[in-house]
Formats: sequence, structure tokens, C-alpha cells
Amino acid sequence: MSAWVKSVDMGGFALLLTAAGALAQPPDFDAGKYEYLWHCAVCHGPSGKGNGPYSAFLTKVPSDLTTLAARNGGVFPDQRVYETIDGRRAVGAHGPRDMPVWGVDFSTGLAMQPNPASTPEALVRARILGLVDYLRRLQAR
Repeated sequence: MSAWVKSVDMGGFALLLTAAGALAQPPDFDAGKYEYLWHCAVCHGPSGKGNGPYSAFLTKVPSDLTTLAARNGGVFPDQRVYETIDGRRAVGAHGPRDMPVWGVDFSTGLAMQPNPASTPEALVRARILGLVDYLRRLQAR
């Protein structure tokens, strides 16, 4: 596990994200689920099985996101999932990227920040961490 993952309390950060949006959102609002349904479900499907409505138009079948932990020896790969969603750090050995680079997409249009003390990068991280948390909760038992 990298120093980055050790230095970030994923649950605490997700809680902070939820608390920050609590004033503007209903009490049962799930930021990670919202991001997933808005950005990922079209390809990966509402349940994460890789069968979204857009998947029929892709040349590569989207991953079944409910088996990430099982495919990683029973451990959810937080950092790898974060980096895959963010996508701004290209890994040449992995070949061309089929998935959108959400780190770039999430950073656009952030000029009107709800909290002037927040940086655009902090908001991008919060959105991605919300997604990572939601994907961890989707894992098959």
C-alpha cells in the first residue's frame, strides 16, 4: 500500500464530503452513488456488472466492478481504482485508455466553488473518493 493511501483516511474523507454537502442535499443523499449513476452506469450498468445501456456500442466490454476485490485477492484496490478513475497519470504499458479521464472532466467548471477555501483539486479528489467508496460498497460478498 502506498504512502498516499496510508495518508488519506478514505472513510473520513468520504464523511467530510458527505458532511460538506449535507446542507444542500437530502439527509439520505449518497454522493458516491450519485457520481456513479451520473458518470459510470451508462457503461458499467446501474449495478456495476458491466452491462450498461452504452456497453453495446463499445468495442471492449466494460469491467464488472462488483468483482474488483475478488480479482485482487479479496482486497479492494483503493489506489488502483482511484488512479483508474482519475486517469490523468497515463501508464504507457497499459495501452490505450478506453475509459474517460474523469480527473480532467471533474476539474472543469469548478470556477464557482461552493467553498472559496476549497481548491479545484480538492473537489476533484472528493468526487473521486466518493466514487471509490461507492465501488467498495458494490463488491460481491
